[in-house]
Amino acid sequence: MRRTEYDAGQAAKRLKVPAAAFRWARHTGLIPAPDVPPSHWSRAAVEALDADAIRAAMPTPPISGGAAADQIANVTAFVVRRFVDRGLLADLSANPDGTLHHPGQVAEVCRREDLADLVAVDTPLGPEQAAARLGVRRVEFDHMVRLGWVRSPQSIEVRFGTSRAGAVDVALYTTASVDAVPAEHPEVDWEQLRAVEKGRRSPLASLRSAPAPA
Repeated sequence: MRRTEYDAGQAAKRLKVPAAAFRWARHTGLIPAPDVPPSHWSRAAVEALDADAIRAAMPTPPISGGAAADQIANVTAFVVRRFVDRGLLADLSANPDGTLHHPGQVAEVCRREDLADLVAVDTPLGPEQAAARLGVRRVEFDHMVRLGWVRSPQSIEVRFGTSRAGAVDVALYTTASVDAVPAEHPEVDWEQLRAVEKGRRSPLASLRSAPAPA
């Protein structure tokens, strides 16, 4: 049966170009928006595309998120994903477990004068590290998470021993999001909160999260 519409992967295969190159060309506008809503291209639209131009837009293979992390000041894959969230890097992978990036775009990020600052604000903190950075007990930070004052964009699996039965997911938070909490919640007496002694009930325990907007 003759195909009449294509998703990105199918279109790339039809044109005999790498899927990552197709996604990069779409990201840069070399490939127009899908003409078959919501995310497909018609056969005519695909046949009108210039496969050579798509290949030329990415003359070298994409690099993995791990390789990009090594190039960008030897950071972690967590920081690379935050750069994707910020729009600094395009993710050319269809795999939720990993990312692929245009080598040229990674090189551009490496040349940014504010790179050190960007890395610093996106550096991951675990719950204990985040609590220590705010100068509060872990229980206070857990209440901040419950209240929605700070959100985790990603978690990692931590294993105890060699068995997955002992594995737990640990939420990670960006340094910037943790640092922003006191300024965003001036109603809290932070000096008093930081002075609460071990074993005492948290002043945040009685607070309720705001209802979700209708």
